[in-house]
Formats: sequence, structure tokens, C-alpha cells
Amino acid sequence: MRRGGEIRKERRRGEREPGLLAQLRRPPGGRDARIMLLAQLLDRAGTGVWAAACVLYFTFVVGLDAGRLGILLGAAGVAGIAGSPLAGHLADRFPVRSLLIGAHLLRLVTLCLLLVVTDFALLLPVVAVTHLGDRAAKTLEMLFATRVAGERRATYQALSRSSANAGYALGAGLAAIGLVVGTRGAYHVLILANALSFLVAAVLVRRTREPRGRGLVAAPAAPAAPAAPAAGAAPTEGPAASAGGGPGPWRDRGYLRFVLLDIPMNLDDSILAIGIPLWLVSHTTAPHELIPAFLVVNTVLVVVLQLRVSAKVQGPRRAAGAVALYGLTTLLCCVLLAASTGGGVWTASAALLAAAVLATAAELMRSVSSWELAVSLAPRQARASYLGVAGMAQSVQKSAGPLLLTGAVMAAGPAGWLVLGAAVAGLSLVQRRAAVRRLDLLAGTPAPAPAAAA
Repeated sequence: MRRGGEIRKERRRGEREPGLLAQLRRPPGGRDARIMLLAQLLDRAGTGVWAAACVLYFTFVVGLDAGRLGILLGAAGVAGIAGSPLAGHLADRFPVRSLLIGAHLLRLVTLCLLLVVTDFALLLPVVAVTHLGDRAAKTLEMLFATRVAGERRATYQALSRSSANAGYALGAGLAAIGLVVGTRGAYHVLILANALSFLVAAVLVRRTREPRGRGLVAAPAAPAAPAAPAAGAAPTEGPAASAGGGPGPWRDRGYLRFVLLDIPMNLDDSILAIGIPLWLVSHTTAPHELIPAFLVVNTVLVVVLQLRVSAKVQGPRRAAGAVALYGLTTLLCCVLLAASTGGGVWTASAALLAAAVLATAAELMRSVSSWELAVSLAPRQARASYLGVAGMAQSVQKSAGPLLLTGAVMAAGPAGWLVLGAAVAGLSLVQRRAAVRRLDLLAGTPAPAPAAAA
């Protein structure tokens, strides 16, 4: 009997989810996924270099004042919004692999132009096209991964997030060396390092194979019967309207509702990067030296925990449940930020660090649930164009989130954080309910046909 129990224990151990390093060696999608993860790591390392240096470069090397710098970065954010739907539209017509190589090369060219372009009128289109290519590349990476990883896309997404955060941290560390030197030549070296990362990423992507099933995103399963739903569903509300011959995410109100509600479900990004540091500086007694710790906490927790979180959020139903947890976690984060003004240095520091941990926990859930729902709520026949539209949510948040925090939340003080947290929590429940309802529609669309016939 004891031997049988030991065998069962060994079997349970064998069934446990492999660790991060083991998963990176054998990711969902095999060789092509492994190459793509390496390309993403190097790409994000270069992006981390530039992200840490771009504001200082435009300020001290190019000589832009705060007003023109704000216009430059704002225009870049608006251009980035167009990158996701454009990439999804093109992915329905051309190979994703070739498009991704093109996006990397486009960013390579525009970034090298920064070495010689200093006129503000010329900088605007150069930086805008760079950001458009950046958002397009991220969407194409998601499309590629979803086709290659198939039903294990949540695990792949976790590995992608872990490698990307490791790349960002590596890039930020390399940038620190150049920023210490601080000369024009040092900044140019940082720009070239980012450009080189795009070139290497393009070469690596070229070594992969184009996934099968152009436009379908996931490798088509044997039963293609679910194409029948087009019979009875309303043409502007449900996925069936777009699942037929003419994919149209822009006319699918149910999916557009999901994308619209997904915008506030990305606010953790602005809260962590902008809200918490600015709140520390302007409303608390916590030391300014604490600000870099927020990035360290975020990076370490994402690398260590993303795979475990994704293992618990497998499938669209659990992803919908994670949206509600996202809202609750964000609410708790905002409550801590509101309370951080009432104590001394240690109390404020502890509250802000705890808020950073909660913002990271929200990010861990959002990064899995948002992608899983974006794929699951789209009709299989048109997922590429649908995911391109879904990618706009993050881009819009990156443009509007900082304005919301600096213009409304900060001005309202602690009450602003409480209102923001309550709003996100409430909208997360609306998003969860709408997602479950659409999942039921997708799962049950074949059933209404006999009733309609009757």
C-alpha cells in the first residue's frame, strides 16, 4: 500500500507545471516559439535602453523644451494607436512573419534617422512612425504566438511577459552606463544599441517558419462546423456577423464593447509608471530614492510569478473571472495610495511599496486575461483583424492614462484615487459579465438554429 501511495505521489510530482527555465527551453510552439522569445528578449532590451534615455536625449541633446517634448510624445502615442489595427488588417492578407520582419526593419530605419534629425518638424513623423512600428510589432508577435502556441497561448504569454521584463531590466541597466557618461556620443551609442536589437530580432524572426492558417491566428482544429452561427445572430451585435465571408470587427458591437472596457483594465501600467512616483513626490513624505524600487519590485514579481498566475488562469472562463480580481486589486491599490498621505515617512513608504505590489498583481492578471479574452471572444475566421482592434486598448490607455492621472486624480487628492479605484472595480464587473455573456453566445450559437427553423 505504501508503495502505491509513493507511486501516486511521484505521478503528481510529474504532473506539476515545469519551472520557468524548463518552460523557456521547451515552450509551447517548440523551436519557432523559442526563437521568437529570444527575439522579444533582445527587442525589449533595446527598447529598455531607449525608454530610459529618450526624454533626456530629446531634452539635453536635441534641446526640446517641455512643451514640444509633450507634443512629440503625445503624437507618438496617437500614432501608436493606429499600429495595432493596421497590423491586424495586414495579417489577414500577408504572412505574419514577413510583416513582423518589416516592422523591425521600419523601426531600425526610423531610429537611425534620430542620429541626424534634430529639427522638430522632422522629428514628429520620425518618432510617430517609430511608435506605430512598435505597436504593430507587438500585435504581430501576439498573432504569431497565438498561431504557434494554439490552446497553450496563456503559457506562452506568461513566458513572453517574463522574458520581456527581463529584457527591459537589462536594457535599463545598460542605459544607466550611457546616462552616467552623458555626452552626445554616449546617447548616440544608446540609440545604435536599440537599432541593433531590432536588426538582430529581424534576423531571428527570419529563422522561424510562417505558421499555418493565414488569417485564422490559431491552427485550425478539425471541426470547422462552428462557422454555421451566421444564420441567426444579429449582424451588428454578435461574433457571427463577422465570422462569415466578410470579417468586420468595427461592426461587431459586442467585441468593440470589450475593447472599450479593456482600456481602463490597462490602467495599472500608468498607475505604476506615473501615478505612484508622482504621488510620492507631491503628496507624501516618502524619500524620492524609493522610486527605483517600484520598477525593481515590478520586474522581479513579473519574472517570478507570471508563469504561475497564467497556470491558474487557463481558459476564457477563468480569464473572465480574473478581470473581476483585477478590479478588486486595483481598488485596494488605490485605497493604499489614498491612505499614504496620512502618516510619516515609514508609513508612507510601506503603503507605496504595497501599492506597487498590488499594481503588479493587477498587471499579472491583466496580461493573461486581456489576451485570452481578446482571442476567445473573436470569431475564429477573423481573429487577426479582431486582435488588431483589441490591441488598441493598451495604446489608448498609454495616451489617455497619464492625462487622467495627472489632470484629474492628482488634482482631486486622496479622493481622486478612491473614485478611480471604485470606477475600475465597477467596470471590471461589467467587463466580466459582458465577456461571459459573449462566451455563452459563442458556445451556444449552433443551438438557436433549430428553434429558428421551428
